[in-house]
Amino acid sequence: MASEIAQCLTATLSADPTTRITAELKLNELTARPEAGLTLSQLLLAQDVDISLRQSAGILLRRYIRERWSPFFVQFKGNATQVKIQIRQAIFQGLSDPSRKIRSICAQILSSIANSDWPDEYPELLTLLIGLLSSDSPDAVHGAMQVLVEFVSADLSEDQILPVLRELLPVLLSILGAQDRHSALTRARTIVVFRQCVEALYMVKDQHPQAVKEATASILPVWLDAFIVLLNIDPRRDVENTPNWDGLSIRMEVFKTLDICLTSFPRTVTPYVHDVLNASLQHLHALQSAFSHYYLTASSPVPQNSEGGTIDLTNLTCTIFDFVTRAARGSRAREWFSDVNLAALVRAVFDWVQMSNEDEEQWANDPNAFVAQDSDETLQYSTRVAGFDLLSVLIEHSPAVTVSAMNAVTRQIVQESSNNRAARHDDWWRPLEAALAALGATAESVLDCVEDELDSGRPKPIDIEFLLRSVVPALLALSERPFLQGRAFVFASQYTKLLPEELAGQYLDASVQVLEAPEAGVPVKVSAIRAIQNFYQHITASNKQALAPRVVQDLQPFVTQTSEDTLSLVLETLSFVLLVNDGAWITPEIASSLLVSLMEVWTKFNKDPLFVSLLGEIFGALSGSPAPGAYEIVLKQAIPVLCNAILTASSDNAWLAESALDLLDSIIGARGDRDLGDNLFATIAPALFYALATNEDRDVIQSGIALLTLLIRRAFNQLLAWSDPQTGKSGLEHVLAVIAKQLQGEDESGGLFIGDLIIHLLRVAGEAVVPVLPELLQATAKRMQTAKTATFVQSLIIPFAYLIHNDQRDTVLTLLESTDIDGRSALDVVINTWCENAETMQGFWASRISTLALCSLYASERPSLQQLVVKGDIIVKEETRDVIMTRSRTKQIPTEWTRIPFPAKALKLIIHELTSGGESASMGLGDIEPSDLATDDGDETWEDEGHLCPGMDKDEMAFLSELLGPRGAAFDNEEGFDDIDDDDLKADPISQIDLDAHIRTFLRECASRNVNNFSALVDILSPDETLVVQKVVSEQ
Repeated sequence: MASEIAQCLTATLSADPTTRITAELKLNELTARPEAGLTLSQLLLAQDVDISLRQSAGILLRRYIRERWSPFFVQFKGNATQVKIQIRQAIFQGLSDPSRKIRSICAQILSSIANSDWPDEYPELLTLLIGLLSSDSPDAVHGAMQVLVEFVSADLSEDQILPVLRELLPVLLSILGAQDRHSALTRARTIVVFRQCVEALYMVKDQHPQAVKEATASILPVWLDAFIVLLNIDPRRDVENTPNWDGLSIRMEVFKTLDICLTSFPRTVTPYVHDVLNASLQHLHALQSAFSHYYLTASSPVPQNSEGGTIDLTNLTCTIFDFVTRAARGSRAREWFSDVNLAALVRAVFDWVQMSNEDEEQWANDPNAFVAQDSDETLQYSTRVAGFDLLSVLIEHSPAVTVSAMNAVTRQIVQESSNNRAARHDDWWRPLEAALAALGATAESVLDCVEDELDSGRPKPIDIEFLLRSVVPALLALSERPFLQGRAFVFASQYTKLLPEELAGQYLDASVQVLEAPEAGVPVKVSAIRAIQNFYQHITASNKQALAPRVVQDLQPFVTQTSEDTLSLVLETLSFVLLVNDGAWITPEIASSLLVSLMEVWTKFNKDPLFVSLLGEIFGALSGSPAPGAYEIVLKQAIPVLCNAILTASSDNAWLAESALDLLDSIIGARGDRDLGDNLFATIAPALFYALATNEDRDVIQSGIALLTLLIRRAFNQLLAWSDPQTGKSGLEHVLAVIAKQLQGEDESGGLFIGDLIIHLLRVAGEAVVPVLPELLQATAKRMQTAKTATFVQSLIIPFAYLIHNDQRDTVLTLLESTDIDGRSALDVVINTWCENAETMQGFWASRISTLALCSLYASERPSLQQLVVKGDIIVKEETRDVIMTRSRTKQIPTEWTRIPFPAKALKLIIHELTSGGESASMGLGDIEPSDLATDDGDETWEDEGHLCPGMDKDEMAFLSELLGPRGAAFDNEEGFDDIDDDDLKADPISQIDLDAHIRTFLRECASRNVNNFSALVDILSPDETLVVQKVVSEQ
């Protein structure tokens, strides 16, 4: 069989497709045989076989393991091999093969086997690997290390990590120190495994605090000492006069591991932090010349490592920046960040964030990549991003010193760039562009620092005005250096706060001129667009509105010619421009022309939620413009197209209907209370009701219900007057049909907005909805019995609460009392569901209306309510006291509740509303100091600082305490957290009520008149609740 497989493997390398396909089919047949796995493993290890054939056998064996080894693998096809022991032995032997490629393949295969078999079927694996590591063979150590890197991260459980470390780490440390015997890449892998062990130790420190404490005390210092020795070796040895950069891999893994150690066990790492920071700075300076040679000027290609991969110098820099950033965030190395070190560090950051030759080539040809790298939300990690993050943290923790250092370095770079330009050095512009980019990326923090220093009577630490006045203007016309030219525009726009109005207007005008210049390249035009966006966001120059029509005209070609990040930038800029003076300057011609382009964009990208959101803002700006004719253009050109899209969308492209509905919502919502046009509802209704009647897509349903709710709020009279020309059904009948469909459906996601729709229908319909109100409420109550999600349940409860509070209490209660739902009174269903969900109501208005309605129900003294029994408090059992109840424990010991009369529960919920904002604390129930609440985890050494919030001073703690309570900014406080997006509900009297005073008055009246036998119900309350009632009732 070995010869058959070998022949087939050889044939798979044939250039003839027929021969290759025939061989692959034959191999599929052969590998299904029981002996195939052992044969492939023997072929993989055969020293007399060509290396390419052995590699092919290894690749096929790896597939065989996934398909024939164990049901553990997703690709398993059955008929597991019965010769696993022999195969495992052969593969393990391959870890010591003289060929690096064969060792790597065997390591990959053995890692897969370990995932499946260790420890149950292959318990000796770890011992065997440690044995290889202890051998005198560099090849064996190389192979074993490749397995261990995967093994420790994937296969060691929390209980196994501590025993394994005691055996493994000393062996790894000896390999790391044997630089003459083992390759740099093998030694780097020992650090990877050590880092994974540190992460595992951190994960189990709560379960085994003493063992982990002892392990870190004995293990970490030895490794940290070794790391300091390695970092003190001149890094230039790894990049100069060497065929590869393997040595950098050790440094990279050291910095990554130190970052993890500092995060996980800061107390142990603290004595070493200064040495590591010194080494970090030394690395940044020592490797700068290599960075310049290989990356900035690309004078030579970056060398590959000895295994054929690439070790990127910039990746090492990122890991260094990450470590320094971590250290700067804490307080353990604060004294290291002195004036001298900060100045050197800032200079190093500025040098390393320069544009490389590769960046220049990519960004010149790919506007999306250029836009993405300069975005605050970029996902592309690079030295530039890491460097800017470090600067931001340095400014945050040492603002004046850092900004002063940035000022000095920038001045130095300005002078150096001028000298190098005069000397005709080609790359004179790179450091200046990097400096402006760094200052721009931290503009907000720099400006805050300047303001704080001036307010404190100290001189400003940086002179941005000097750059805006003496440096930047000369760069705006520097077309031969487009990236520096573009950076100058963006920089000026990031510091508009410091620009005089006249100068800001000149910068804006210059940006527009560049946008219109035919000779300007992609980087400059994109930079001009970003600058225009910043200017329109922040300046108040008089020419801002005058230039707006011109800017829109200039941006319009970009709307249809760009995509991805560039298109996002263009659309965002348009949205800011259109909002100038509320768009009063928008002419019908501008609106019409722009809408043509926007509809083209929507046609292309209607599946992308980001673009749909941006288009919604622009459509809203056009619709909301007070300019004569602008809204009419939107009605004419956009709404028919969007309605047609809704009607033609199918289940395969449901997003088309969803995005069209969202845009219609934006268009109508932007009009506010202004006239929508006589035929708006008649135009939209057929498509809207069609989508809601026929579509099962949850996103379409939610968008459709949201739009219908908005139309009820804004165009209810049109809805009442409209009737379906095809069926003759009225608009109100269609609305009720939508509600009925959502209440009857099993998928609750589409009904999450149904409560808002019903509320607004009840608010504006008046007498129109009275004939169908009983049926509507009965359907809602019935659906409540089977509702599962809390948000859907809330949407069903709130309509009842609204009606009860608005003088319909007795009507609603009578209806519920007379309605039977599967043998239960509808009143029983509604009240029990309400009581179980009242404390978790989401939203300012919803929680208020629920509380007010509960007050009304309590005050009714209706016998049917007095007789209702609902859930009270949780019954705390001895076996569950002070025990965290997991899901499995809850199954074994189900949670039980007391049963109490509804009036008592209503009283509890009303009191809870009063105390949820911290009222109990102000009444003497909250006299508990935070220190009394601290828990002892049995190991004080885990505490990083002397207080609960490391890195926060007393003022910051005081601010946080004020924010969180006891009566700081409660999360339902309309002054602190305005979470009402609905203008109608925001203006509703319910939102204006002083709920605190209302509840106090209510409780006092109940006590004075003994409503619902108030005095007896108080006895049912908890001691804390009783104390609240006593405190309120005793107030005058």
